[in-house]
Amino acid sequence: MHEPDALLRRITVNTAIFGGKPIIRGRRLAVEHVLGMLAAGDSIETILEGHDRLELEDILACLAYSQRVVGHERVVPMISVQ
Repeated sequence: MHEPDALLRRITVNTAIFGGKPIIRGRRLAVEHVLGMLAAGDSIETILEGHDRLELEDILACLAYSQRVVGHERVVPMISVQ
């Protein structure tokens, strides 16, 4: 089992790369891009094969990061007037 806080140390922010979007360990690979590949149905194995310097823990870090962000999200219901 992977500790979420340890995984999250793999996610960094550098304002010089992608305008400060979260990236994986200083690489030019955005968390958003990895999540997009997963959302499109790519398997973890396929992603790892396509990015030779990427590790399983990097993908798990992206998932942990997204869980942390969504976990702090607050949704305000909108009242629909017809």
